[in-house]
Amino acid sequence: MAVDVLVIGGGHAGAHLAISLRQKGFAGTITVVSDEPSLPYDRPPLSKGYLIGNLEIDRLLLRDNDYWTEQQVRFELGHRVGALDTGRKCAELEDGRIIRFQWCVFATGGKVRRLICPGSELAGIHYLRTVADVDAIRGGLENGGVLGVIGAGYVGLEVAAAAREMGHEVVVIEAQDRVLQRVTSPVVSDFFERQHRAHGVDLHLGQQVAGFAGEGRIAAVRLASGLEIPVDLAIVGIGIDADTALAEKAGIACDSGILVDEYCRTSAEGILAIGDCARHPNDFAGGLWRLESVQHAMDSAAIAADTILEAPTEYRALPTFWSDQYDLKLQSAGLNKDADEIVVRGDSKEGPLTVIYLKEGRIISVDAINNPKDFMGARSLILKEARPDRAKLADISIPLKKAA
Repeated sequence: MAVDVLVIGGGHAGAHLAISLRQKGFAGTITVVSDEPSLPYDRPPLSKGYLIGNLEIDRLLLRDNDYWTEQQVRFELGHRVGALDTGRKCAELEDGRIIRFQWCVFATGGKVRRLICPGSELAGIHYLRTVADVDAIRGGLENGGVLGVIGAGYVGLEVAAAAREMGHEVVVIEAQDRVLQRVTSPVVSDFFERQHRAHGVDLHLGQQVAGFAGEGRIAAVRLASGLEIPVDLAIVGIGIDADTALAEKAGIACDSGILVDEYCRTSAEGILAIGDCARHPNDFAGGLWRLESVQHAMDSAAIAADTILEAPTEYRALPTFWSDQYDLKLQSAGLNKDADEIVVRGDSKEGPLTVIYLKEGRIISVDAINNPKDFMGARSLILKEARPDRAKLADISIPLKKAA
């Protein structure tokens, strides 16, 4: 088989590359190899609407089968690329078939981090990344019981919220001293901690998991403190790592992700990388950065499409993220890692709440909870590199777009 563009990975990034190529007029052949059995689908609802049962798989699909047929995008579902020869520009599927290509795009995403400890192989311990993962979790929740969630990042808290809405008892265990510690400020962490406790979630913060107890199936989580917490099911959400195994095997430069330039080009000619698996130059991070978000998947896919079409444009997109928990929507833009000052707008107890992060007087990031107007206003100020008056920033009667 010979194709013009081979896409390895059928998630958001891979799907949007194919979509973007067709929208920009690319007429060549496109083949997407995905190890999942279904067409590309929307992943964020997996830990929310799909887990609860409000959405079925057909409503998660990014595009239906008719669209892909009309656009002449070919899928190899349920298959993996076992080896890649960058010099000969060919990929070997694990079933032995060879695909030759002009361009190859890594959209391999990430692999969930596994918790390795005594009892970690017991039945009833789950990870959440795919539809199949959530189907297994839903099956495990059918008989009720206590759900243990390991990790209080986005996924862990979204699962906790969904499970409480379903009526399950939930215990969340987090090694850090506060929820969402890796991505936000204490103000936002405190807000979500209060909300989860108010909804009946039992939070154990600053606690390390030492192991799991049970005979053949999980019965409890053992903490390093000696406390043993009875659970009937556990979901581990401690982050993902870039899926770089195939790229490394092919001799492509990797370092905590597949290294790419501002045009999504890897160290191998004709090979690109996009989405969660790529580590790219990011103006807002001040260096190489790996982003895990739907928006980044779409933005980097568009850049890769331009590179393939020989109309290269530099990646300069503002990082954006969101999380839905209960009736709360957290919208974030920019990266707050270098902030030296924060300004709080709104109600830090009940919301709406907006937290603005500054560096040397310039707005670099925002977290907005149930406040889309503030989010859009702050986003605009970040892009303008605005240095607004602090009093105006904190005054909720003044729209953010007028605070500069």
